[in-house]
Formats: sequence, structure tokens, C-alpha cells
Amino acid sequence: MSSVESHQEQLSQSDPSPSPNSCSSFELIDMDAGSLYEPVSPHWFYCKIIDSKETWIPFNSEDSQQLEEAYDSGKDCNGTVVPTDGGRYDVHLGERMRYAVYWDEQASEVRRCTWFYKGDKDNKYVPYSESFSQVLEETYMLAVTLDEWKKKLESPNREIIILHNPKLMVHYQPIAGSDEWGSTPTEQGRPRTVKRGVENISVVIHSGEPLQIDHLVFVVHGIGPACDLRFRSIVQCVNDFRSVSLNLLQTHFKKAQENQQIGRVEFLPVNWHSPLHSTGVDIDLQRITLPSINRLRHFTNDTILDVFFYNSPTFCQTIVDTVASEMNRLYTLFLQRNPNFKGGVSIAGHSLGSLILFDILTNQKDSLGDINSEKDLLNIVVDHEDMATLEEELKKLQLSEFINIFEKEKVDKEALALCTDKDLQEMGIPLGPRKKILNYFKSRRDLQDVSQPSIQSALGMNFPRESEPPTCSRTDDTRKAEYLDVSIGQVSVKYPRLIYKPEIFFAFGSPIGMFLTVRGLKRIDPNYKFPTCKGFFNIYHPFDPVAYRIEPMVVPGLEFEPMLIPHHKGRKRMHLELREGLTRMSMDLKNNLLGSLRMAWKSFTRAPYPALQVAETTEEVEVEAESSSEKASDGSTEASAAQDEAPVSISVGLLNGGRRIDYVLQEKPIESFNEYLFALQSHLCYWESEDTVLLVLKEIYQTQGIFLDQPLQ
Repeated sequence: MSSVESHQEQLSQSDPSPSPNSCSSFELIDMDAGSLYEPVSPHWFYCKIIDSKETWIPFNSEDSQQLEEAYDSGKDCNGTVVPTDGGRYDVHLGERMRYAVYWDEQASEVRRCTWFYKGDKDNKYVPYSESFSQVLEETYMLAVTLDEWKKKLESPNREIIILHNPKLMVHYQPIAGSDEWGSTPTEQGRPRTVKRGVENISVVIHSGEPLQIDHLVFVVHGIGPACDLRFRSIVQCVNDFRSVSLNLLQTHFKKAQENQQIGRVEFLPVNWHSPLHSTGVDIDLQRITLPSINRLRHFTNDTILDVFFYNSPTFCQTIVDTVASEMNRLYTLFLQRNPNFKGGVSIAGHSLGSLILFDILTNQKDSLGDINSEKDLLNIVVDHEDMATLEEELKKLQLSEFINIFEKEKVDKEALALCTDKDLQEMGIPLGPRKKILNYFKSRRDLQDVSQPSIQSALGMNFPRESEPPTCSRTDDTRKAEYLDVSIGQVSVKYPRLIYKPEIFFAFGSPIGMFLTVRGLKRIDPNYKFPTCKGFFNIYHPFDPVAYRIEPMVVPGLEFEPMLIPHHKGRKRMHLELREGLTRMSMDLKNNLLGSLRMAWKSFTRAPYPALQVAETTEEVEVEAESSSEKASDGSTEASAAQDEAPVSISVGLLNGGRRIDYVLQEKPIESFNEYLFALQSHLCYWESEDTVLLVLKEIYQTQGIFLDQPLQ
């Protein structure tokens, strides 16, 4: 360490102010620090692996304050758990680790930070360890108190830190090799800047989220493990969606927030891709996958094949079970952690995820009424176990006098459930008791097997008689689970029951309309609605290649445009208004020119009439010209006028409570130059779309009687 000591002596003999050559290395600030020592204010950080690099991210100000209060409480930190990030993560203070609550995620290290040094490449500040930060702070306190600077310390990994003065502190890299070449720390590369306190480093610290949760939304992803062009997971994309919603609440619901009428909406991701691909199907696929174009084939196996998995009876059952059970688990866990939650629940699906939710909602049953507790769910499960004996079942039906007949015929409860009306008649059971028994076991089967009913009857579609697909033949009146009559080609699966009733279903970039059409569905009955969900919004980008409309299936006889989603800053985008204005102007010029020519021709060819008749004819021509102009302009401005008039004049059934279903985003100016270039991006744009998030928030809070500060047009 002789080179370091010699360099230290040179610094002590030289002028306290660094040389001009040193200024470029040390980020100098005017030395105006006071001589009084003030303790440093700590802030809590957690470590995240981003692009294979460790990145230290600060907790928001409220979470950091809570962690510091728990640290200063004087209690043993072991066993102390502090919820952070709106309750989505727990920090185990004794372990200094941060764990995700609702989903699987690698635990991250937590650190109480006071001293930082600048990193090598990204220029982001990295916190020192808590123990070495304490050593730095003690050295700094002595230097300030005694006014003795140029203090030198050695870190645990043999790095050198020199405190020249309160505003100039540097960190030298460890010296490589021996000192035989007489190398000095300045010759080991550019020194790193050292900062004391989080207020002196360039980092954004957000304020905390509102504690009050008004509504809960479950978000289901589409095909593949990645949800956007940056190959991020559903958790990261939903984090963006949540952040956008928090910003929009501050800008568009400011009055309601100031009056403490609202808090925030919580969005939780639902992952079904990982459980599906953990069944061993990837290993089976790898054995039959060709070795050529390996990356493309791996991408196909990991993403596109999810569509085919959903059309397979085996894997479709796995997917719907995973989605429903995960949403039920998340809902139960959320209520446990938020016992005062009184808000509603909605669901959202992207791409294939929206189709999964559509099928689950279609096959829900409202026969049991409200299910709003885990206790009710357990009662249903126990009821499904069906532990009662045959004698108890008959006693319940007040048919105990027939127990001897069934015992004589050696008919137990399972055999009785399979009996037909003819079988019971041959055993001598009268008509009334026969109907009771058959109806009872039919009701039990319907309750136990929450299986997919015929979508033809569920959606109220009307097939032409000659195109009706063949149904499975049966020898008796009993409908067996293994021979479900699904009528239109959808696979036979048992759809699980959700333990809550969603208020609204949001579909982003959804292929629901295409899948229903491919299954053979020609029309959705206008009177059809989800058994347990009141609202349904089909939201899509105009260039999204996967998205399809729903409304033409409800009212196939009408041609009308979807609802245009307003820009979150109000009105339409400028390029859309300009394009519509030019179109309207050209049509007006065309109509006026045609009207003038028509009137000139009629006046040229008109026979002489009395004055009164001429006046009447002229008035008639003018009315005719106006009506033709209106007809032409109606056709030219269909895309714009339909947006304003459609909510009043068009009824699209009860699927969304009588309101419109299809909602289209406005493309950005750069996207309008080439639709094909932005097609893929359009399918993945919803996570960071302010217009999409604002529509979701507006519809959710409307159910609570809370509206935007200023209505968007």
C-alpha cells in the first residue's frame, strides 16, 4: 500500500483545492459545508436483477419511513414483517429480504442505505453495505467535528475511500498486481464518486400509494410467457398498468381524491402459462421438434402452441382450472390481507386470456346466490363430496318407505343416480316418487359437474336446421359427463366456479369473436348476458391483427362503427381530426357542386309554369338537394358521427347491460403511416396505454357513482 500512502502525502502537501486536471474526475461542488455534524438520513433500497445486472431501487417514501420506524422500534427485527408496495410485497426485516405475496418471484435483498458510490458503466449509484456505511459515517463525523480531512479507509474488498472534504469524497478501485511498477490509485482508472445521503444522488423516489383500495381487478395474460415487445412477464406489464392508473387518478379524479372519496384500484396478475408448461409437455414437444431453426421452433412451442393447447380437452381443462383456481386463491389471500375491503371485483384478459375468461364466465351458474366468503366455498366442496348415505338421501326426499325396495334390488346411491324412469318403474316405484328422485339427482349432477353447457343454448344462438351439427347419441335420458353435448365443436371440460361475481369484464386485443365464429356460432342472442357478470367491454387497437369485434354478432343486420375511445387529454388526436376535416370538406365541395349543376340543369329544361308552381318546384328542388347532401355527408362522416350518435340510436343487447361493447383506440400519428409496421406493437400496446387505463378506471368508478373531473369528448 506504499503507493496509496505516497499519493496521500502528495495530497496533504499540495493545495487543498484539487488541480484543474482533477476537476474532471471528482464532480466538484463549492465547499460551503458547515462545521456542525448532522446525522445522515437513511433510505431503504431493494436489489433487483435487471438484464443480468444488480440494480438498487429505492422504496417509495412511505414504505421507507415504515421500514425505518420498524428498525428504530427497539424490538428484535427477527420475525418483523413490513408490507410494502401497496401490500404486494413483504419485507422480512431481520433477514433483510423482500418477498412477493401474490405471485412467485425470486426474493430480493433489502438494505438500509446511507452511503453510495457511482457504478462503472450505468453511472447509477450503488449503496455500500450497512456495516461499512456505519464505518464511513463514523469517520465522517470525526472529520467534521475535528475539522481534520483527507481521511483514508479501506473497504472489506480492499478498495480505498478517501474523504478529502465534505463535498469531495472518492472511491478508488483495488490495486491490481504488486507495487513494483510504482502505480498509484489515480493510475487505476477514473475514481468513483462517493455520496452521503440519498438526497445527494440522482434517483427518483416516488410517493406512496393510497392505502384505501376501492376495487380489485385480476388480469389474465395471453399466449407465451412474455407480454410485450421487451419480453417482460405479466407481473411487470401489470405493474406498468397499475402505475399508469395511479397517475391518471391524480390528474382525472383529483376532486374525488381531495375529498377522500376514492383511493386506488388494485391490479393483480394471473399467470397460467407456467403451470401449463410445468406438466411435462415441453419435454414431450422437445423430443419431436426438428433441430433446424431452433430458436424459431422454441418460440413456437413456447407461445403459439398455447392456442392449440386451449383447443385440446386435456390441456384446456388444465388452463381453465389454473386460471379459476388462481383467481380464487388471489381473492381469498387478498381478503385475508385486507379485511376492511368492501369494493367490487372485475377481471381483464389480454388476447387468449380474454377468451379463457369469456368461456369461464359463460359457464358460471348463479343458482347458489352470492358467494362472498371462503366458508361458503368450503360448504360447496363438502356438499360435492356427497358423504350422505342412500337412506339419508331418501329421508331428505321423504321417501324412506322405498328403502326396502332398493335394498332388495341391491341398488345403492351411485346405482340409483344412474337409474332411468323406466328402471324405477320396473322396480315398482310410483310416478310421483320417480319424478322426485330423478329431479333430485339431476340437480345434484348439475351442481357437482359445473361443466360446459351447450353454447348454443347459453348464448341463445339459432342454427339453421340443416346446418345443425350432429350430437352425441345416448341410450337413456341421463346426461353423462363424458359425453357432453357441446353442439358447436368446443372441447368438453368442467368449468370451475368463481367464488365472487365480477362486475365488469375487460377484453384487450381479444379474438373472442373469431373463436365463436370458428366454433360455429352465427349470432349472439341480444337477450343473452353473463350469469354472474354485468359488464363487458371489448377494447382493441385498430391495427391489432388478433382483435375482432363482438357487436356485429349481436346485431348482424346493422353496419356501424365501434365506439371511439377519447384521448386521455381530451378530444381526438390532431391527425384524426385533420383527416376527418379534409374528408368532410371535400364531400361538402362535391355535394355543393353536384347540387348547383342539378339545379342549373332542371332550370334549363324546365317548362314554363305559373309563378306559384315555379316557387313550389324550386323549394322542392332545394329540399331534394339538401336531403341528398345529408345522405352523402352521412356516408362520408360515418366513422366520426357514429361515435357520437351510436350510444343513443344503437342497441346491442344485454351483454354489457344495454350499452355498447366494442371500443377502439385512436392510433398515434406515427402508426398511421404504415399499419403493417405497427401491427405487432398494436397487439401489445395496452399495458402502457393511458386511454385504455382511463376507460377502465372510468367504468369502474361509475359503478360507485364517481365520475371524471371533466368528461372527455
